[in-house]
Amino acid sequence: MARATWNGVVLAESDQCEVVEGNQYFPPDSIKQEYFQDSDKHTTCGWKGVASYYSIVVDGQVNADAAWYYPEPKSAAANIKDYVAFWRGVQVEA
Repeated sequence: MARATWNGVVLAESDQCEVVEGNQYFPPDSIKQEYFQDSDKHTTCGWKGVASYYSIVVDGQVNADAAWYYPEPKSAAANIKDYVAFWRGVQVEA
């Protein structure tokens, strides 16, 4: 069971993650939406497509753009459509 935590709060937990480039991508139904805020940030990966970001908010503290996902991935990354990965201090245990 993979788990993502930040500031002592579990953000996501699943045994259905996809691992891509060493990152655990959590299924969209496994994240606790109350901690996620849409961000305006976008980046582009040559083979996955355009990533969108979430900022994480726990007890009033904001971790800007700490999670990303691919809402419309290229075909090579179709298995991670809308799956969420983390960085910027979010602890991910697999």
